[in-house]
Amino acid sequence: MAQLYFRYGAMNASKSIQLLTVAHNYEQSGKKVMVFTPAIDDRFGVGKVASRVGISREALPISDDTDIFELVEQEADKPDCVLIDEGQFLSPHHVQQLTAIVDRLDIPVIVYGLLKNFKNELFEGSSHLLCEADKIEEIKTVCVYCNKKATHIVKFKDGKPVYSGETIEIGGEETYSSVCRQHYYHPPLDAVQS
Repeated sequence: MAQLYFRYGAMNASKSIQLLTVAHNYEQSGKKVMVFTPAIDDRFGVGKVASRVGISREALPISDDTDIFELVEQEADKPDCVLIDEGQFLSPHHVQQLTAIVDRLDIPVIVYGLLKNFKNELFEGSSHLLCEADKIEEIKTVCVYCNKKATHIVKFKDGKPVYSGETIEIGGEETYSSVCRQHYYHPPLDAVQS
């Protein structure tokens, strides 16, 4: 029986490389996967899943009007698994489409993404995934300032931590860092990014 998985973690927790590894493993076994990523994440190009270790692959871009269920259902050679990167950017209707893929097409769906934004609030997509997922799994990484588990994301503007502003600003290590709760609320005095 298929299930909806939500695998979340802070930035640099290896979410994208894990997605790429799962896709590779399915394909090495002669199985088919469909990989999707929100079009809003264009850091490496629209419709591309890329890991910081340099591995990438093409993916189907998800826009607000994309019907993921319909794309999967109309596929002549049905996939054995559907993989979604950057799940935090999904809209509620996309999450419902993923549940329909699992429940009506009996195809497992694995979604990777961030849980919270730099304001320490749940992303809308993540909130809906938490409510609908059959299995929720944390992918762990460590704080950039200590060895505690990273649970928060701090955003930098002009080299200084900020806690307000545009919620969605696509960026990588030059803009965001994964930190523990203590260092989110009390960053080191030298917590400056260049």
